[in-house]
Amino acid sequence: MATRFDEKCTEHHAVNGRVLFPQGVYMEPTKEMVYIVDDDPRVREALSSLLRASGKGVRIFNSGQQFLDCRREDSCACLILDLKMPGLGGLEVQRSISAKTSIPVIFITGRGDIPSTVTAMKGGAIDFLTKPVDEAALLSSVERALQQDRANRKEAIEHARLVARYESLTPREREVLPLLVSGLLNKQAGFELGITEYTVQIHRGHIMRKMEADSFATLVKLADKLKLEPTGAPNRNT
Repeated sequence: MATRFDEKCTEHHAVNGRVLFPQGVYMEPTKEMVYIVDDDPRVREALSSLLRASGKGVRIFNSGQQFLDCRREDSCACLILDLKMPGLGGLEVQRSISAKTSIPVIFITGRGDIPSTVTAMKGGAIDFLTKPVDEAALLSSVERALQQDRANRKEAIEHARLVARYESLTPREREVLPLLVSGLLNKQAGFELGITEYTVQIHRGHIMRKMEADSFATLVKLADKLKLEPTGAPNRNT
C-alpha cells in the first residue's frame, strides 16, 4: 500500500543541494518522491493514483509557486511539471529550481510547441510528454528520472567527501599537492617552495594518506576532480 505524505515539508540543513547530517556526514537518502505540479485537479489525481499504485511516494501541487514555496524533504526525487499554467509556467519553474538545486523534470502539456520543447530539454528536462499522458511512457520516464537523481546524488556525495579529505590537508600540503600532480619531481617541487626534497617526501606521504590514495595515479585523478592549480609565490617556511 502506498504511503501518503504530510503536506508540510521537512526542513533539513543542506549544502549545495546535499543534506548535511551531524558530524558533517553526507548520506544518500533511501526514500523516493515524485512531485506533481498541474493546475488541473483531474490530471493531478490521475497521475497521483497511477504513481501510488506503482509504489511511489507522491506530493501534488496546484501551481508552480506552491511547489517553489514548499521546503522539500530530502529524498531521491523527480518533478512532473505542467508546461502551461496560470501564474508561473513550467519553464519559469524549471529555471527557478535549476538555480538553487537539482531535480530531474518531466514536462507534460496539452498545448506543447517545438520552441518550448527545445527550451525545456536544453534546461535539462528528462522528457516532454503530451496529454493525455501514456501511462507506460510516464512510468518509464519517472524511473529514468529517479535513476538520474540517484546518480547525481551519489556523485555529489562522493565529491563532498573528496573536498573534506582535501580540506584536512595542511596549508603546506595544499601547496605541495598541485606541484606533484603537475609532474614535478620531489626535488623540483622542493625548489619551487624553498624546502628540501626530504621535506617534500614527508608531505607527499601525508597527502597520500589523508587523500586516501592507494597510488600516485589515483592521487592525480583525485586532484584532477578538484581542479587544483599551483599556488602563487612560494612560501619559504617549512
